[in-house]
Amino acid sequence: MTHSLSITYDDSVLLGVSFTREEFEREAPFLLAAKLFELGRLSSGKASELCGRSRVDFLLSLQRVGISMSNLRPDDAPPVRPELERTSLTPEETRGHL
Repeated sequence: MTHSLSITYDDSVLLGVSFTREEFEREAPFLLAAKLFELGRLSSGKASELCGRSRVDFLLSLQRVGISMSNLRPDDAPPVRPELERTSLTPEETRGHL
């Protein structure tokens, strides 16, 4: 089953965002999909379907609106093993590795 969403707006909205009517009607579904993706509510595939773009085009367009292509949160990462926590070598340890 498919559904449709209608948004009522006047010319002041278009002036405020500096879009033509066509640009706004193309951008609004993308921005909605991007925000739902950012919040983790939609996968990239479903978000791209929502805004009528290919998944690749959707993911590459996210940078334009300041949203990361990866919606992984710090909690999603596996715990760091204690022996890997140190990220830099001491000067003594670097000798012989250069």
